Amino acid sequence: MIQLLILFIVAAGLLTITPGVDTALVLRTSTACGPRNGAAASLGICLGLLLWGTGAAFGLTAVLAASATAFTVVKWMGVAYLVYLGVKLLIKPRATVTPQAASQESGIGQKGVPSFCRGFLSNVLNPKVGVFYVTFLPQFIPPGVNVAGFSLLLAGIHVLITLLWFWVLIALTVPLGRFLARPLVVRSLDRMTGCVFIGFGLRLAAAKRT
Repeated sequence: MIQLLILFIVAAGLLTITPGVDTALVLRTSTACGPRNGAAASLGICLGLLLWGTGAAFGLTAVLAASATAFTVVKWMGVAYLVYLGVKLLIKPRATVTPQAASQESGIGQKGVPSFCRGFLSNVLNPKVGVFYVTFLPQFIPPGVNVAGFSLLLAGIHVLITLLWFWVLIALTVPLGRFLARPLVVRSLDRMTGCVFIGFGLRLAAAKRT
């Protein structure tokens, strides 16, 4: 069991640090709106992961792997949301980051709720996360254990790894704050992030259940 846990931690860690839409969202939110809102976005993402992991533990996300209709509905909702975020950043990139603009952008006055919601939606509307859990977790479940309980343990470990990685990324953006606040850098980052979101949206659109 210990060997399987160690293997899972290594595999989950490597998968976590692989750049994806969640990473792009956390970095963009943290650089544009401050570390608190980056942390809020990361918590939203991790809540989405936890929900998918819980669903996988109790067999709920198996529906996505078995039902073409369920997978397609959730997939296109995720595509629409990612493309919407990307197009918005491409059409209206910010030229500067001021305390007022950051507050309006990420909801600092609302304790980061919009950032949290964006992180949550970007993850929970991606059915590939559910399919990933329902196919990945069973490989690390030893015989003779409670499958649901052990699956929840593995999902919790993955969420913790993801949260720690995001907070490392957020911490790294703090020393670069002045450079990242320059108008040219702000516009470039917004457009770059917009392209990343659209790219991942198109990639999700082409995704299949298998």
